Amino acid sequence: MTLDQLNALEPDSFAAALGDVFEYGTWIARAAAAGRPFATVAALHDGMIDILRYAPRDRQVEFLRGHPELGSKVAREGDLTDASRAEQGQLGLDRLSDDQFVLFKDLNTAYRKKFPFPFIICVRRHTRDSILDRFARRLDHDVDAELAAALEEIGHITRLRLVDRIDGPGKPKTTGQLTTHVLDTARGRPAAGVAITLHEVGANARGVLAQAVTNADGRTDAPLIASMPLRIGTYELQFAIGDYFTRIAPAAAEQAFLDVVPVRFAITEPEGHYHVPLLASPWSYTTYRGS
Repeated sequence: MTLDQLNALEPDSFAAALGDVFEYGTWIARAAAAGRPFATVAALHDGMIDILRYAPRDRQVEFLRGHPELGSKVAREGDLTDASRAEQGQLGLDRLSDDQFVLFKDLNTAYRKKFPFPFIICVRRHTRDSILDRFARRLDHDVDAELAAALEEIGHITRLRLVDRIDGPGKPKTTGQLTTHVLDTARGRPAAGVAITLHEVGANARGVLAQAVTNADGRTDAPLIASMPLRIGTYELQFAIGDYFTRIAPAAAEQAFLDVVPVRFAITEPEGHYHVPLLASPWSYTTYRGS
């Protein structure tokens, strides 16, 4: 739906179109209808989040209680809104191993003993390790600090949902990008044909996220990650430099030192641009966060 179409709807239709952007919070969409017309998608989100931010505390807590626990039995059984089901499913929180299920259950239990609402985090911006780290850290908050943290996460969750739902001018930035570039410092030119594999590296989830081969400019034809938030966590790029030098200079490759070059790095800015270049010869390499 376009923003112009949304602005033109009757209040009930407006609320129905946006009701599940805020989990079971149709009252927020209904109140936001009075603020039309919204000039930008960002202004629409700001208007909706302000309604929640300035609502009475008991109304805020009631709203937060409508959210499911992460990795809980409810998530396993599928009693979620479509948006929550998709978000938890993308991270595998609806199909945890038995050990991981117990870990989340224990954290949820500890959290419920201290706070009057479930732990809330924008799972689309985090890896599983990052979620568990923040789960444990936020247990040290007092109730006021944790309420503020939960409302901040609601802002991230609903911003992503709204951008997915409404097309129009002034969309808030919700996506990041991961790119790379390989230079052959022995020959002073881009390294074409280098096989690259991107891994998520973590204690609770590991896996290959992307594979690519560098083109004539030493870059991949498309970003390794784009059009989505970069999940906060630890990653590793593996560059098949040994194969590259064997192919272009077989004689020199007999004395080569490097085979696969791993570059492990952290992502902390989900909406940022991370460029991880590699400058390599058969015997050495350097890397840094580029632009």
